Amino acid sequence: MKEYIDMSDEQLIACYVKGENEAFDALVERHKNRVYTYIYHQVKNDDLSDDIFQETFVKAIVTIKQGRYQENGHFAAWVTRIAHNLIIDYFRQTKAENLQSTDVAEVNVLNRKELCDCTVEDSIITTQIHHDVRRLIMALPENQREVLVMRYYRNMSFKEIADRTKVSINTALGRMRYAILNMRRIAEEHNIVLTM
Repeated sequence: MKEYIDMSDEQLIACYVKGENEAFDALVERHKNRVYTYIYHQVKNDDLSDDIFQETFVKAIVTIKQGRYQENGHFAAWVTRIAHNLIIDYFRQTKAENLQSTDVAEVNVLNRKELCDCTVEDSIITTQIHHDVRRLIMALPENQREVLVMRYYRNMSFKEIADRTKVSINTALGRMRYAILNMRRIAEEHNIVLTM
């Protein structure tokens, strides 16, 4: 990673696009303190800050890999803007979840599906969805399956996953991305519906 230290952000991105994952690791290393501090200052919660930080760099990876990143010499500002937008999304979602009013006569806050016992049909569909998800997970390559299980079933951060699997955070993020893409592809190919 020493050879990347003197490169500009744009040079590192160019190297990453060519397949040099260590270049993205250098970008993360260069900007992680600034981005994390910004996120934490806004949300004041360690776990939430970790999640938003990780999601920020996942979005950056996806955008760069899709060729949608515009080189303008402001990578730090761009990645901070991604974090900012994710923070806004989080607060909007939280606000929406907490905005049911009992003052409105036609809204009964207790008349919500999640507060009701599910029907037999709902239970059967849910069981089938869980079964299908397990089948999709088992169809993944081992390294993708491992990351997905650690993240979603063991609730591990990408840093913990990277440490456990002895790969870079960028590699762990990439494996997660490919796992999700592969699961979607397999589901589409086999006409598997994963929603109620």
